[in-house]
Amino acid sequence: MSHLIDIQTRGPGLYEFTDRLEPFATGHGTLTVFVRHTSCSLLIQENADPDVCTDLNEFFQRLVPPSDDPAMAYLTHTYEGPDDMPAHIKAAMLPVSLTIPVISGRIALGTWQGIYLFEHRRRAHQRQVAVMMMQA
Repeated sequence: MSHLIDIQTRGPGLYEFTDRLEPFATGHGTLTVFVRHTSCSLLIQENADPDVCTDLNEFFQRLVPPSDDPAMAYLTHTYEGPDDMPAHIKAAMLPVSLTIPVISGRIALGTWQGIYLFEHRRRAHQRQVAVMMMQA
């Protein structure tokens, strides 16, 4: 069983979509999610304290600043804006697919875990995630 789901973003940050995956978790097996873009990524991360997501976003903003930052003067792919190439770098560092166990029709996440799309671009985007459930 495979599906595509759309996730609307409003700029950089983590967007939890765990609840949108639950209907696809049936029986026993694995749920695979794959983001169909090159400037965002996927994460399993804490969903209890929103400060965790804020801090992760801030960390990656500092780790890979925009191309108009003097530290990034070496970049040549800059014509799509100062956030574009840094977004590609972040997506290269982080996963673009996740495989999650499904046990008795439930996604086997830990108590404080959620599944997130991590948007790396500054403007809003409509992102698409492919979802596939493989029965055991």
